[in-house]
Amino acid sequence: MNTIIRKSMLSVAGLAFAGGVFAGPIAAHAATPAVDAKPVAVAMQSAPKPQGEQSHITLNDEQTANVKAIIAATKKAGMPERAAVISIATSLQESKLENLGHLGDMNDHDSLGLFQQRPSSGWGTPEQITDPAYSTTAFLKGLKQVDGWQDMPLTDAAQTVQVSAYPDAYAQWEQQATDLVAQHWNS
Repeated sequence: MNTIIRKSMLSVAGLAFAGGVFAGPIAAHAATPAVDAKPVAVAMQSAPKPQGEQSHITLNDEQTANVKAIIAATKKAGMPERAAVISIATSLQESKLENLGHLGDMNDHDSLGLFQQRPSSGWGTPEQITDPAYSTTAFLKGLKQVDGWQDMPLTDAAQTVQVSAYPDAYAQWEQQATDLVAQHWNS
């Protein structure tokens, strides 16, 4: 019973805080007199700050080519840079950006490719899953189905698509993925 009451109180406190955060700035501006201003360009929303400690690996030529393949597939799908960041961070966690074939006894079930997707789970054939363009497009298709993925913490968006046994592990790659997208998006 105490747990239910405690959770209810925390929920109410959270709503009150969120209401204050969102209403505060609006209320503060309500008292400001109107100014005759001309329209200005709206600044791009910055990417969320990475969660937790960040990991980093040095990439070889194959891994860099896979980064470029993920970015190309993201652009072809008409999705923004944030989708590429989520995709690359996911691939960093799942395969360190290596297009993995069957690993024998070390294999996680029948997981393959950059995203460790499973043919038995409907991701595609082994040949498709080990094609970086196909596997990225399949991942992005799943990401598009996640309501609000653009505003979610990276690890939540990736986990919703991947359904990993280690749901928080994606977050550690966000900074490197962001840096890689910044480096290769326009190249």
